[in-house]
Amino acid sequence: MSEARDVETAWRWLLERRPHTRGAHEDALVPIAEAAYRHPMLARLYPFPTRGTLRFLRTPSPWHDADDLPIVGYAGPPYTVYAGSYASIVGTASNADEAVTLIVAHLPDDVVS
Repeated sequence: MSEARDVETAWRWLLERRPHTRGAHEDALVPIAEAAYRHPMLARLYPFPTRGTLRFLRTPSPWHDADDLPIVGYAGPPYTVYAGSYASIVGTASNADEAVTLIVAHLPDDVVS
């Protein structure tokens, strides 16, 4: 499975559903990925679909911060948003845009600024 080396490429491959990349065959990922990309704060982060979730990373590989930022399960709706490392459920959303709002509301201050 190929991984993009930068944020812009990762988003492009994810949204284009580039073959042999993470999430390319996951129809349920499309609405949440599109909604997340429309939000400027999330579009700056590296999208990392894995195990039925979309994670947001501060940087491309190596992923030392994989459990730092909110995680969203994309099998919805409803969508479940978790705090980093699944510490808790921060909420559920009835659509992808509401899920993005929850994600952004729970980003650490150093990501928001």
